Amino acid sequence: AWYYSPYPEPYYNLETLYICEYCLSYFACREEQVRHSEKCEMYHPPGNEIYRDDKLSVFEVDSSQERLYCENLCLMAKLFLDHKNLFYETESFLFYILAEYVDNSYHFVGFYSKEKESQKGYNLNCFFVLPCYQRKGYGRFLISFSFELSLIEGKVGTPEVPLSDLGFLTYLSTWSQRIIETLLKHENAEITINELSNETCLLYTSPSPRDQRGSRMPSSA
Repeated sequence: AWYYSPYPEPYYNLETLYICEYCLSYFACREEQVRHSEKCEMYHPPGNEIYRDDKLSVFEVDSSQERLYCENLCLMAKLFLDHKNLFYETESFLFYILAEYVDNSYHFVGFYSKEKESQKGYNLNCFFVLPCYQRKGYGRFLISFSFELSLIEGKVGTPEVPLSDLGFLTYLSTWSQRIIETLLKHENAEITINELSNETCLLYTSPSPRDQRGSRMPSSA
């Protein structure tokens, strides 16, 4: 692990913490985790499978219905995220779990969360990919998926800030690709900023007076 996460006693100061990759329950020793795995009936994340493509699936989990799972998910993610605060009241969030289907079970890869009703237009509040799956395009997949959901919902969106350095670079790559692809579709026609925002689902905010010489898109870039 990279950072502190407020697991309850006696788990918070262990040198090694064992976590079930399916239900995310945590244990102080390997023997406890093995006994649990023999009884655990989960082989995929809870919630509804809303996307499947080859070996990848995305499950939508309502935290008001799966509170313990989502709290354990946040605790685990905090071990690797330094720039996000941990909130125990998760009922107002939806979690989108990315899993890889191998050997007749779904293995946790990463997730992103978003508020059910965001007053600031956030379509993603936090995203995380396990270190062993990083640099394989999964972070970018989660970001793109969040914008595709916004497109279905007929909304524009932007992530909650601050972003980590790696998160920002991943977003910058995704934003650039979506904008370039949209501009190429309108290569021989004019397109306004608002039209570009609606087609890409990227939230655009007008620049401040001091920034009139170069408008920014999206708002959190």
